[in-house]
Amino acid sequence: MMSEAGIRPSDSLRHVRYEIRGRLARRAHELERQGYEIVSLNIGNPRAFGLRTPETMRLAMIENLAEAEGYCHQKGIFPAREAVVMQQQARGITGVTAEDVFIGNGVSELIDLVLRALLDEGDEVLVPSPDYPLWTAAVTLNRGRAVHYPCRPGNAFVPDPQEVAQLVTPRTRALVIINPNNPTGAVYPRAVLEALAQLAERRGLIVFSDEIYDQMTYDGAEFVPMATLVRDTLCATLSGLSKVYRACGYRVGWAVFSGRTHAAAEYLNALELLASLRLCSNVLAQWAVQTALGGHQSIRELISPGGRLHDSRAAILTAVQGSRFLRLAPPGGAMYAFVGVETGALPGFDDQQFTLDLLEQKHVLVAPGVSFNVPYRNHFRITNLPDAATLRDVFARIEELLGAYAAATRESSRAGGTASNVVGASSRFK
Repeated sequence: MMSEAGIRPSDSLRHVRYEIRGRLARRAHELERQGYEIVSLNIGNPRAFGLRTPETMRLAMIENLAEAEGYCHQKGIFPAREAVVMQQQARGITGVTAEDVFIGNGVSELIDLVLRALLDEGDEVLVPSPDYPLWTAAVTLNRGRAVHYPCRPGNAFVPDPQEVAQLVTPRTRALVIINPNNPTGAVYPRAVLEALAQLAERRGLIVFSDEIYDQMTYDGAEFVPMATLVRDTLCATLSGLSKVYRACGYRVGWAVFSGRTHAAAEYLNALELLASLRLCSNVLAQWAVQTALGGHQSIRELISPGGRLHDSRAAILTAVQGSRFLRLAPPGGAMYAFVGVETGALPGFDDQQFTLDLLEQKHVLVAPGVSFNVPYRNHFRITNLPDAATLRDVFARIEELLGAYAAATRESSRAGGTASNVVGASSRFK
């Protein structure tokens, strides 16, 4: 019988957060239902900004519709897995076969599966901070402990391998690398990746390399596939169709295993068991993989000068440079900017209250930095998917709100109050 208090959720969710689609997003939907036009920049959803999946991929699915009516192998259809193998080989990664590839319903499902097959109660996983919060959530849900290694703003969000090494304990099972990074856009230098690979090999850690933005780099930034560096331990490369191929809704991702796969047979068998329990991933969309990876890479036009993503990123950089309050380590890749706010100019700044004020007052939805498991409260993430004109307008609204915060601080100071919380002082500007 249900108690008067209602149905209590699982305790396993107590420390699980995903604010990108949380309270702020729900409030944005409420405002839209009231008739307000909200500029939603909280998630990287290319279709929402008019960026289409390549037509050849759509045609590939239509032509194979009859082949998609039944279940497929639990690891995925062979043409899709073989296409992933060919991409890996073209990048200099040897010894990989279709048997080493698992297709999933997006990288999100695979993150859960690879961790569920690995972790026991209390096992530790090294996760970057800031991180894509699904990694921390999936570690927690699978009974592990996420140990965050810092990627500091002062170092352009690039980790220090020596700091990472100091966090390894006998309970550490894996090292997560997100490169190009979400939320910061950092593209890690080869020397840093080499040091991380050596650390993983020395300590026997599995490397989970999230490379969903692998071809999305700017201004000559070099993307180095982690699997080209990891040889003496197991490396899982995770990628998919969602971002580079603008096909988020297709829900197709893959995990390809390289390195010491022969020593990981028991683990990979466990992963196949989990893949079997969910029967298979979306069959129809898998037919787009071979065409996507083997066809024209239209992402190159988008990230080159004159391309949509290149020019939108440039608009963000220009807006931040012209701001009295903002700073930014220029993102070398991905489709985001992790923007910092100068707390010297705005003492007491709080990212969660700021993002709520920005939504309520300026009708712009962004993600607060604290959503990405950082210890500081003066950042927010914004996507560069909109066109440059939209982003210029958005940053003008941001500057107006921050200017109101600054004015409230000055007024409070003249009145003899404190400036410890400029966000709270700004409530009169709603």
